[in-house]
Amino acid sequence: MKRNDTPVYYGDYLQLDKILGAQAFQSEKYGEPAHDEMLFIIVHQVYELWFKQVLHELNAIIDTFSQERMPDDELIGVVHRLHRIIQIQQLMNDQISVMETMTPQQFLSFRDYLVPASGFQSIQFKRLEISLGLKREYRIDFDKQSFFNRLTDKDRELLEALENKSSLFELVDEWLARMPLLEKDEFAFWQHYKSAADDLLASDKQTITENETLSDKEKAQELKDWQGTRENFDALFDKEKYEALRQDGVFRLSHEAMLATLFIKQYPEEPIFNVPFQLITALTEIDEKLTIWRYRHAMMVQRMLGTKIGTGGSSGHHYLKKTTESNRIFVDFFNTATFLLPKDMLPPLPEQVKHYFGFHYS
Repeated sequence: MKRNDTPVYYGDYLQLDKILGAQAFQSEKYGEPAHDEMLFIIVHQVYELWFKQVLHELNAIIDTFSQERMPDDELIGVVHRLHRIIQIQQLMNDQISVMETMTPQQFLSFRDYLVPASGFQSIQFKRLEISLGLKREYRIDFDKQSFFNRLTDKDRELLEALENKSSLFELVDEWLARMPLLEKDEFAFWQHYKSAADDLLASDKQTITENETLSDKEKAQELKDWQGTRENFDALFDKEKYEALRQDGVFRLSHEAMLATLFIKQYPEEPIFNVPFQLITALTEIDEKLTIWRYRHAMMVQRMLGTKIGTGGSSGHHYLKKTTESNRIFVDFFNTATFLLPKDMLPPLPEQVKHYFGFHYS
């Protein structure tokens, strides 16, 4: 590595004159500057800097998955970048605590000067959501209607173009769907799995029917829920049923990707599946951290505004709370826990299969 020819000065390298001079108070235009507006500006500027870094990592991951052939050895780098995103998300979640040192009245001292600016207009956050897989058709109704309404033409065109590109969710779905499922050397895993799942579900149903602590109404509800789980299990072995449930929004992953995910999560200790398991786990955690961020944001808004509308015209806390559960991306990775079986119910892998899945050298 070559050394630099000219000396570098810390402030110049970081362009601190631009960064530290970028806190212009809106309240100052109408009278005395509101002291806490400084905190409000800096917190949001820091969010935007972290969004930029997350997008930097995310775009590199998407480029990796977009290759015609996905090299297995590049998965380690993908997982490393996903873990970096998770740590950044943790920082962003913790940052809300700093914002909450501001009281509602302190916020109200400058809040009305910000209309109609809104977090809706954070282009980087919208890019992040779309790139992960939260495209317009998966958003709640209010979000669909106002998604592009409050943006400049330039920003609207940028996001619309991004909507037409493959998201990380779509690329991971395609990658999982290409993974080989286990039908090898006369060992049919899915036949063993279905038999074990039938036994487990029958045991669950018996537990409900024999539970004397449940009222008739409670027992009926439990059995109804059991039937829904039974139908979801059945769909794993019937692609048409699965696709019907997928159209109803029960699943988002393709049938092939769901089966691959389930197999990976059943046998994560096998060397061939260990890094894919880490990838699935990291994407699950990213979705969880994003959901926590939305929830904490909603709670903060309720704390600051109560039931007042947001500066951008949304219903404020009510809208943000709805996005917490509705605007999820990798929820199927959470729900595969429904289909996992205890290790002692899984068929032992024959030696020739373990050899196939392991790292062996002649």
